[in-house]
Amino acid sequence: MMWTITEIGIAVLLAGLPFVPPIEASACGKPDWLVVGVHEPAKLEHPPDKKEIVLTNSLVKRAFRTTPNFATVDYANLMTGAAAIRGVKPEAIVELDGRRFEIGGLKGQPDYAYLDPAWLEGLTSNPEAFEFTGFTTGKPKARYYWEPKRHSPEIPWPPRGLTLTANFRPPESVRDKYGGLTVSVHYEIYEGIPVLAKWLTIVNGSVGEVVVGSVESEILAVTEQEKHRLHVESDYSFHSMNTTHWGPDPEYKTQIDYNRQAPLLLTSKYPLGPGAHLKPGEEFQSFRTFELLHDSDDRERRGLARRRMYRTLAPQVTENPIFMHVRNSDSASVRLAVDQCAEAGFEMVILTFWSGFNIESEDPAYIARFKADVDYAHSKEVELGGYTLMCASRNVGAANNCISPKTGKPGSMFGQSACLASEWADGYFRRVSNFMDATGMDMIETDGPYHGDLCASGKHKHHFGLADSQWKQWQACVNFYHACRRRGIYINSPDWYYLNGSNKCAMGYRESNFSLPRWRQILIARQNIYDGTFEKTPSMGWMFVPLVEYHGGGAAATLEPLSKHLAEYEWHLAQNFGSGVIACYRGPRLYDSEQTKQVVRKWVDFYKKYRAILDSDIIHVRRPDGKGIDCMMHVNPRTKPRALAMVYNPTDSEASTTLELPLYYTGLTNKAMIREKEARAMEYELDREYNVRVRVAMQPKTITWFVVESPPSEENVK
Repeated sequence: MMWTITEIGIAVLLAGLPFVPPIEASACGKPDWLVVGVHEPAKLEHPPDKKEIVLTNSLVKRAFRTTPNFATVDYANLMTGAAAIRGVKPEAIVELDGRRFEIGGLKGQPDYAYLDPAWLEGLTSNPEAFEFTGFTTGKPKARYYWEPKRHSPEIPWPPRGLTLTANFRPPESVRDKYGGLTVSVHYEIYEGIPVLAKWLTIVNGSVGEVVVGSVESEILAVTEQEKHRLHVESDYSFHSMNTTHWGPDPEYKTQIDYNRQAPLLLTSKYPLGPGAHLKPGEEFQSFRTFELLHDSDDRERRGLARRRMYRTLAPQVTENPIFMHVRNSDSASVRLAVDQCAEAGFEMVILTFWSGFNIESEDPAYIARFKADVDYAHSKEVELGGYTLMCASRNVGAANNCISPKTGKPGSMFGQSACLASEWADGYFRRVSNFMDATGMDMIETDGPYHGDLCASGKHKHHFGLADSQWKQWQACVNFYHACRRRGIYINSPDWYYLNGSNKCAMGYRESNFSLPRWRQILIARQNIYDGTFEKTPSMGWMFVPLVEYHGGGAAATLEPLSKHLAEYEWHLAQNFGSGVIACYRGPRLYDSEQTKQVVRKWVDFYKKYRAILDSDIIHVRRPDGKGIDCMMHVNPRTKPRALAMVYNPTDSEASTTLELPLYYTGLTNKAMIREKEARAMEYELDREYNVRVRVAMQPKTITWFVVESPPSEENVK
């Protein structure tokens, strides 16, 4: 008897067991996109006899009505069969010279609890909305330059997919003023991931200046169920710059919330402005919103989906060089660090904060000295770069500082910050770029910008006032990062600039934690790694190792002299390299004795041997709590080995347990060969939920690992 996937799921649920979909086919009858992969190309369907355009990649589908105006009429999760939206909204709303205009959209839907396709023929266009004039298609373009390097995998860039652009003209009532002005709404769908991107451009073809006061580039009437299965973020998303807003839908009259305040209307918009002043012939481009449709409520699977999105749409995050933070910038200290890194297998030296390094220097002798140091590092196959205080907490003078909108005087959320849209910023970016070009430096670590500083100045060179200050400063930073990408420079950033080219920010970082006694900071750091890798790939975050005192704590918090605290040092090394999360080893040296050097080399060699799997995503098995054994496991169906589980006993006692290792995302289906460290592998059978149980016995404060490989009978996942 042949059962369908749905019938199998129902039978398992009736039996009272959790249902795990087979690897070969998901609920939509296709291979699991997170394991086997889905390689159907994105496509646009536009039957000549229908008033509809459909953008799909077999995982998600977005359908548009093209008459009497352009509007999204279906947004479906093809993996689950669920509709994500319950009604028609404008495709965007823009404010021009103080007046709000809808872009596309349809009116007259009888009920916003659901959208009946039979209603579509009766919907009308808002006469004051921008009108649809036609569409074009194309392929995704790279948002910035990138090519694989620093051991990153070969990832297509730009991503494979399809772009749809819908063009709109002003309504007839304002065509005298805005004739020639065009709004274009862009949609981008990608091969193999359930993600769609959206943004808009405004071209001022009119005869006068136009002020773009506000922009809502995405408006979706989302269903109650799918709200929790829709991950939305933009490349303009930081601490104080959240662009994703959930609010009430006033058109949803039949919702069960008595006051009709259920937050089911998604709007993607600028928190301030943008306040763009467009002269005739100029173009404005909004930030991009990225929408990921989840096929599960499981936290691990949702994290894997999000991490796959970053690997696909920000592939530079897969670069993962091993680096050291050297605390002194004189040539002797730099070359000592380079020599030790070369001996220990590290790949990059970063001149850290408080090291005395000045990347803004224009002194020819200083530049020549660092070029010689860079050349020396390159001769040892080590990259070299350094730290810069970009703008946060920096006073550059009243004429160029951020002006507080509350006081009208110099000041910011950081006490004082330089304005990146001031004339000072031109000189800053020029000096830094010239230094990197002249010396051949390979990386930059920027301290700032943070969280969208505001500036109320009306006198700065590159912004008009408060309304466009946030956008213009963001734009300046992004342009600099893109320039770094063109140079192949590695970027450590303090904030979420991944979708605009940065490589890494903190995995989980609180400065005072690294002033705690050594064993406490070690356990807390491992907790940070465990928690942080739900939303980040291992390569997206850095950790910290205070080889010397950092923010206090004294001798109890520091590792120097290294040979006297070798056990704690080894734990730092083991949990960082074992998780694939590269740490900032901050101090004057990596080792102070041959024994210390061998310990460092041991874990570097371990990481390099298993680099492909250790840079792969983490499955979270047991969170560190200091009470017993904890475990994180890397999985990848396309590497050999398929999984590597790192296991820690942080206690002062012997410990034993049975670990349940979930192997579904390894692509293995029946059996697995598992060995502890380099011992002989034993065959394990996977249960009906693709798990195996491994008995572990560990001595106090010890670390081990288990390597999972496919048996000869199971072929590699293609």
